[in-house]
Amino acid sequence: MDVFVYGTLVQAQTAAAVLDEFEYLGPATVTGLHRVEGRYPTLAPGGSVSGRLLRTAERDALDRYEGVDSNLYVRCTLPVETGETDETDEADGASDTVECYLGDPAPLDAPVEWPGDGTFEERVRRYCRDERVVVRRE
Repeated sequence: MDVFVYGTLVQAQTAAAVLDEFEYLGPATVTGLHRVEGRYPTLAPGGSVSGRLLRTAERDALDRYEGVDSNLYVRCTLPVETGETDETDEADGASDTVECYLGDPAPLDAPVEWPGDGTFEERVRRYCRDERVVVRRE
């Protein structure tokens, strides 16, 4: 799976401590979300954020690291904005979607407001869909 990372997993040393096998595919930008600091970094509605694309088959290890089972972060699937298909995309097996972990602002003490009603996960998924949050490979 391909994952947009923007916090601690941008650092190869941290990723190596969490994952047995991974590779960075290069820089990317998410449009529609921006980074905010809390106990750990997270993303909030609006703006854009730069990061890296990481590829690994170890979804469970990432979910544990990000605290998905304890509702600390939500894994959300974002579309990759594509223009013309180029040889680089074909060569690295680029996906048309990327996973991204978004932290719940309450336990992270992050100054973030997600619009709408429902659980944090429901509000995140609805916002990302309705506002057409996308990942751009660089």
